[in-house]
Amino acid sequence: MKIIFKTIVGSQAYGTNTTGSDTDYKGVYVQLVRELVGFGYKEQIEVSKDECYYEVRRFLQLLQSANPTMLELLFMPEDCIIEKHPAFDLILQNRDKFLTKKCLHSFGGYAVAQIKKAKGLDKKMNWEKERMVRKSLMDFCFVYQNGKTLPLETFLSDNNLDQKHCGLVNLVHFKDCYALYYDASKQLGYRGIMAENGDNIRLSSVPKGEKDLMILYFNKEGYSSHCKDFVQYIDWLKNRNTQRYVDIENHGQQIDGKNLLHCQRLLDMALEIAEQKTIIVRRPNAADLLKIRRGEIDLERFIEKAEVDILRLNSYFEKSDLPDDVDKGFVNELLLEVRSKVV
Repeated sequence: MKIIFKTIVGSQAYGTNTTGSDTDYKGVYVQLVRELVGFGYKEQIEVSKDECYYEVRRFLQLLQSANPTMLELLFMPEDCIIEKHPAFDLILQNRDKFLTKKCLHSFGGYAVAQIKKAKGLDKKMNWEKERMVRKSLMDFCFVYQNGKTLPLETFLSDNNLDQKHCGLVNLVHFKDCYALYYDASKQLGYRGIMAENGDNIRLSSVPKGEKDLMILYFNKEGYSSHCKDFVQYIDWLKNRNTQRYVDIENHGQQIDGKNLLHCQRLLDMALEIAEQKTIIVRRPNAADLLKIRRGEIDLERFIEKAEVDILRLNSYFEKSDLPDDVDKGFVNELLLEVRSKVV
C-alpha cells in the first residue's frame, strides 16, 4: 500500500476551527496489484475517528457521485497538504472534470435537510414541549357525546367519574372502539380503563342488562408512535453532544450550530460550483460562519435567506453548462494511469 495524498480536512481547512477543534486527516492510497487481484483489497482504512484513507478506485467512485468531502480533497489549500505523490497530480490536473450537475443534490441536498431541521420539523432539540413529556394511555382516549368528541379525561373530570370504576367491552367491527360502562356502586368489579403504568386498554366483564354510557375510542397507533418518539428522545438526550447546541439570539430556541454552519458553507460552495466552476475550501466568510455556530444570528432571517439561496441554486444549476455526469471512460483510464505511476 502506498499513500499518494494526505491532507488536513474539516474546520482547520475551512478556517472555522475553534479552541478545542480536532485535527482531522483524510487521504488516498494505492494498493499493490497482488492485493487487488487477491483477497487483500480494502477500499477504505480508518486509522481513527479523525483519520481516514480511501483506496484510489473507491476515491474515484466517490468523486463520480459528487461526494462533497471527496471533491474538497481536489481543492485543498496548500498549507493543509501534508503529503502528495506525483501520481495524485494526475487526478488534480483533471479535477474540473469531476464538477457536474450532481453537485446540486450532493451539496445542496444536505443544506435543504438542515434547513428543515432548523425550522423544527425534525430537530429533537426544538420539539414542542408536549412531545418531551411522557403521555399516558389516557391521553389517547376519546369519547363521543352529543355529536361531539372530547378527551376521555375531560369527560371523566366533568362528570366526577374515576377511570378505576370504568368497564370496557369490545365492539365487533369497530376497531379500537369500546363500549364504556361505569360502576357507580363500586360493587361490579370493573377493572378500569388501564392498569397503573399500563400500556394497553383493559377489558371488563359486564353483567347483562347494564347500560353503557357511550363509545370510547383509543388511538392505539398514536399512543404507540408517541412511546417510540419519547424513547428515541430520551436516548438522544443521553447521547447528544451538548457542546454543539447553542442558544439563538432573541429566539428562545436552540440549534445545532455546527450543522447550520455546514448548511451555509455547503450552500455557498454549491453556488460557487455553479457560477465559478470551482470549490473554495478555505472559506472567505469564515467569521460569519463562526457567528452561525455560536448562535449569533436571527434564525428566521437565516432560514429565509437560505431558502432564497436554495432557489438561486436550482436556477444556477439549471442554466449551467456543467456536464450531467463524469465520463466513465475517462475515469477508467485515469485510474489505470495513476496505478501505473505507483510501483
